[in-house]
Amino acid sequence: MVIVGSPYRGRPVVVLGLAKSGLAAARALLAGGTHVLAWDDDPARREMAQRAEVPVSEPAECDWGVIAALVPSPGVPLDHPMLTAARRASTEIVGDAELLWRAAQAPRYVGVTGTNGKSTTTALIGHILARAKRPVQVGGNLGTPALALETLWAEGTYVLEMSSFQLDLTARLSFDVAVLLNIAPDHLERHGSMDRYIAAKRKIFRSGRLATAIVGVDDADSRLILEAVDAQGITETVPVAIGRPLPDGVAVLDGTLFERGAAVCDLTDAAALTGAHNWQNAAAAFAAARACGLDREPIAEALQDFPGLPHRMERIACIDGVAFVNDSKATNAEATARALACHESIYWIAGGRPKAGGIAALEPHLTHVVHAFLIGEAEAEFAADLEGHLPCTRCGDLGSAVSEAARRAQADGRPGAVVLLSPACASFDQFVDFEARGEAFRERVRALAPPPADHAGDLPEQTERCAL
Repeated sequence: MVIVGSPYRGRPVVVLGLAKSGLAAARALLAGGTHVLAWDDDPARREMAQRAEVPVSEPAECDWGVIAALVPSPGVPLDHPMLTAARRASTEIVGDAELLWRAAQAPRYVGVTGTNGKSTTTALIGHILARAKRPVQVGGNLGTPALALETLWAEGTYVLEMSSFQLDLTARLSFDVAVLLNIAPDHLERHGSMDRYIAAKRKIFRSGRLATAIVGVDDADSRLILEAVDAQGITETVPVAIGRPLPDGVAVLDGTLFERGAAVCDLTDAAALTGAHNWQNAAAAFAAARACGLDREPIAEALQDFPGLPHRMERIACIDGVAFVNDSKATNAEATARALACHESIYWIAGGRPKAGGIAALEPHLTHVVHAFLIGEAEAEFAADLEGHLPCTRCGDLGSAVSEAARRAQADGRPGAVVLLSPACASFDQFVDFEARGEAFRERVRALAPPPADHAGDLPEQTERCAL
């Protein structure tokens, strides 16, 4: 855990939101001698914080005239009454990632953002650095909260996944290496418009320590951002593209990764990096690792043995010739489009809490879908959108969808059949998060073919090789 002391030592700081990142922030501030006042609107989380010896205080008890800072968790709405009160009192509002950066200035910082692919890219950069025996800590929006990471010194690197929510809570944080993968509509209910969403993403390129900016240029908004970053006079900008050559950047053509026109490695051999979207992730991670001083060869080797992340195009099992793939992390149409492009003969499970824009962007990819199985709050909306394009079954819940999709896929007997959970929706109508949704999918697949007694607890053995 990184200890956050000066300039807050001995002064009151409010921590708002007491899930993982909030508790980590409270502990780091307490360890640094700060007087912490913590709050969460959820009584269960307040009780959990008190059990962890984190002091809890009613919002009405806060005298904003003496509060040194407010540290909100990323998921706290920007119009929460406590944020409004802090702004009125001109109290500093700061996120946990910036507190880490202020407290530990010696290490290198690599930041990764984008609408899709940032978790995989963050984990991949960490994997490459760890395989090269570089001291590294990986977290932020991915897994471990920033202030729960271990302390690193000058030779170490923090690799942080940064959501737009987290970037909104930065004021001075400046990464040494910053990565923007792509921009597509997302979280507009929070930001209010695409312009504000893009403005939040652009904060990853704040000047200061920034030496290398890596930008995916396969969408128009990202290309405009690259032009703006170029105008900042950054030491180095590295464009990343898929499907076209880049003489001044990193590109992937037909599965081969190129750096400034020179072939580096064949990504089609990397089992966890299938599909054009993962090639973009790999190209960006390659560029970031190069910016951290690594040679091409060890990076290429690390790309090949990257194990992948749960809930992101995760192959769960193959049962009677049907593959089951968990892409629960696909919470918007853009992410699901990438998944649908990876397979033929798809039995697609979709739905949940819909996001702005729905699934209109998926129309070009529906030729890969044999049948859709719809769940959650989006069920009726998606059924109407898909009418005339492909057959749909309204299943209501995930368990019913998995059972029905498996039954139909096995009855059809199509070569390369895939039951794909790629919801294009948030999970909050039926699950606490996308991870819980993915685990429910895993358990339902497990139930389709119970393992033999001598493999108790394992996923079903693959009965025949699936063509993926």
